[in-house]
Amino acid sequence: MLLVAALSVATSGCVVVHGEREVLPATTRGEAAKALQQFTTAYNKADEAYDSSLDAKYTTGPLGDIDKARLTAGKANNPEGNPSHTPLKLSDAKFTIPKKAGWPRWFLADAAGNKGGEARWLLVFTRDSLDEPWQVAYLTLVDPDEIPRFKTDKDGWAEAVPANATDVTVAPGELSQKYATYLKDGGDAFAVGPHTSAWRALRKKRSERPGLATQYIDEPVTNGDYRPLALRTEDGGALVFFTTRHFEKQTAAAGATVPTPNKDVLALTTGEIRQSLTMQFISNEVALDPAGDGEVEVLGRIQGLVSAKGE
Repeated sequence: MLLVAALSVATSGCVVVHGEREVLPATTRGEAAKALQQFTTAYNKADEAYDSSLDAKYTTGPLGDIDKARLTAGKANNPEGNPSHTPLKLSDAKFTIPKKAGWPRWFLADAAGNKGGEARWLLVFTRDSLDEPWQVAYLTLVDPDEIPRFKTDKDGWAEAVPANATDVTVAPGELSQKYATYLKDGGDAFAVGPHTSAWRALRKKRSERPGLATQYIDEPVTNGDYRPLALRTEDGGALVFFTTRHFEKQTAAAGATVPTPNKDVLALTTGEIRQSLTMQFISNEVALDPAGDGEVEVLGRIQGLVSAKGE
């Protein structure tokens, strides 16, 4: 593509990019704040009505899958809407906006929420062209003390870390596969924690229940709207957002039955649950990937059931 002009600034302050080779901030801070407000408004409307069409324009990737399935199950069980709806309120928002060339353009919003206790809400907004609205692909909750400081230039713009970076422990593009392999086989690539060693221990315990065999399959997801996105930290490492897919199959022994799942699982289940139930989950994670060699620390993970099949 020929590079015609660098940019023009509309009266709204929105940056309009002509050509994809210019290294530019993904957006302005004002536009980032507007995108957060638009998402929150749509998210609340969808949650109140249990109607995924009301925020589908503002979600994508793993969050889009998780949110749509949650709202679909809610609608099936409460056709009139969410009887427990409490509007999400986000405040004290901080925006980390990388300066980069090409698409996707993306940025991180870090906000306090009225849900999730003291954890900070980390939302990654992304879009693939100027004609698209900003959409949230990743949403995780992280302890404020664990959020790193980001490397920025003199104007406050951050640095995106490429998927094939070799100056961090695991290239961001390989992190989804590494995590899936770790969940299956273990190893020392990841630091101990609730989303690594503790999750593996919980799975092992569940797989040993008498009369019920539980199998797990973990898969990387790295393409399109599920691509990993990473920010350079002040110490040279990276904060990486990435996606994985997980299957959990419960098979009852002869003469036994699979435990009856809750109504939200049943709402997403096809087939008849006789001897087995296979559940598919999408998970979005955020991890600290240190510079050089070290252990990757998974700081947060939000996982949602997206489908289930009874046999």
